[in-house]
Amino acid sequence: MSLGSPVIKEYFRSDRLPHIWCPGCGHGVIMRGVAIAIDNLNLDKKKVCIVSGIGCSSRAPGYMDFNTLHTTHGRALAFATGVKLANPDLTVIVITGDGDCTAIGGNHFIHAARRNIDITTIVFNNKIYGMTGGQYSPATPLHEMGTTAPYGTVDPDFDICKLAVGAGSSYVARSTAYHANQLIKYIQKGVENKGFSMIEAISGCPTYYGRKNKKGSAVDLMNYYKDNALEIKAADKLPADKKIGKFIVGEFHHEEKPEYVSEYMKMVEKVQKERSENE
Repeated sequence: MSLGSPVIKEYFRSDRLPHIWCPGCGHGVIMRGVAIAIDNLNLDKKKVCIVSGIGCSSRAPGYMDFNTLHTTHGRALAFATGVKLANPDLTVIVITGDGDCTAIGGNHFIHAARRNIDITTIVFNNKIYGMTGGQYSPATPLHEMGTTAPYGTVDPDFDICKLAVGAGSSYVARSTAYHANQLIKYIQKGVENKGFSMIEAISGCPTYYGRKNKKGSAVDLMNYYKDNALEIKAADKLPADKKIGKFIVGEFHHEEKPEYVSEYMKMVEKVQKERSENE
């Protein structure tokens, strides 16, 4: 995507580009996917707010020409909840990383999902803390290495999609930086969903995760996602031995349920009416 493309001109702060991410990082693909999804939905960019915390992924709002908020580590969803309650008409999108979201931000994550607040959260999952030095994260696969796990981590990794479903998200999906068009579709559906949406976007980190775990080049990582992603419907039909070494992509959950801000406003109106009647 060149600096002269319509998407760049309309949705990015071109004076901030090029971005700082390492060559081969999948984050640029995912950031573009967010912009394309917003464009496809014909949203007024003045009514879109993109919020992030701290980490590689969280640099994205600085490049994007919307209402943007770069917050503290792990607190993106807490800030986004305040933004949505203060201005329910805004489309609020959170961009976060696997560490930012599920480690220091884990409590905010499960409660935003539990409330089913109308926020779309896109987890740029590169399976490691990339910006701060390659430490292992809650999404680093068991026995794989980071700078804080030089012999391999003994911590089991989160399945972020299962965590989101269990916590109460009304829309949950997973795709990768390789499956760019599929990812755009899921982001669109997440934004359209009236409730808490979580889209896990698996992103290659050749600099830390790939190098530490001998995964090869950025191209090798992309080919891994291409060759080992299984669509959820296809995976359901395969025996267990055919799924070894694979990971599942697709839509995991979608249901209609009461949305937090709407329910909160109903309660406010009820209290105001009762007070007015009693005056």
